[in-house]
Amino acid sequence: MVLQAGLRYPNDASPAEKFDQASARRALDDLFSVARRYNSSAAYFELMQFIGRFRFYSPFNAMLIHTQMAGARFVATPSRWRDDFSREVKAGARPIVILQPMGPVLFVIDVAETEAMPGAPSLPPEVECPFEVRQGRITSELATTIENAKRDGIRVSERAHGSQRAGSIQYAPTIETLDVVIGTAVQRVPLRYELLLNTNLSAESQYATLAHELGHLYCGHLGSPNSKWWPDRQGLPIEIREFEAESACYLVCTRLGIENPSAQYLSGYVKKYESTPPISLDAVLKSALLIEKMGQGRLGLRKNSSIGGRG
Repeated sequence: MVLQAGLRYPNDASPAEKFDQASARRALDDLFSVARRYNSSAAYFELMQFIGRFRFYSPFNAMLIHTQMAGARFVATPSRWRDDFSREVKAGARPIVILQPMGPVLFVIDVAETEAMPGAPSLPPEVECPFEVRQGRITSELATTIENAKRDGIRVSERAHGSQRAGSIQYAPTIETLDVVIGTAVQRVPLRYELLLNTNLSAESQYATLAHELGHLYCGHLGSPNSKWWPDRQGLPIEIREFEAESACYLVCTRLGIENPSAQYLSGYVKKYESTPPISLDAVLKSALLIEKMGQGRLGLRKNSSIGGRG
């Protein structure tokens, strides 16, 4: 069954409905729904593949680049092309607008819109072949993500399961606290969620499972303890919840070069359905970005998350 954009909710608005109303004002969701560019499942999967391969920029900026120039390979500012690669921008080149950290926007140029200056060296592999497939391996990402999950009250436990069960996430059944190490201090955070991983899986498969379950959480499918951390979008149909979690998992794993079942899920969806379900692209990209950061280094506590600590 193809999900239609005009889903109806009960008279008493669910958290998901309230989020949908608010998200109409969000730029990315507005682009996604009004422009209808990625309304077909094939176009959406193409976008996911592009963002997954365009790993030298954030998921948000990769999406903006694809929207403006779907055939882009490697982009940089004119000054970086000149200083780092000895290349100059061609006359009439089309600039691409992306978001700048701690600032408004940047204008970048694709490599195809530049030409080598006299005596310029050959372009490095990451510019010549930026989309080359990598056989990724998990190193510290799994353990680092598990530690960072504690700051949101998530206890990740490992348990042996059959091959058909990779993992799960649910509300914690008991009132406990988690110790979160921040520098030399230990802070206590309320236990909110229990996340189980299958110890019979490889580290790469465990990481993909972790990304999928965290995708459910950070897309708001289980609600939120604080709307400033992530949205409360409870009440969504299961088809939308799974599509969003699989999309977030696909982006995180593909950008690490890790094979993951989400690729089969999304490609299978393309073959089965013509249209994408009415998802929040904003929620998917924000979830993917957060999960990606959780594997790259230790993050600090969220505001108003600690209930005391010890040094």
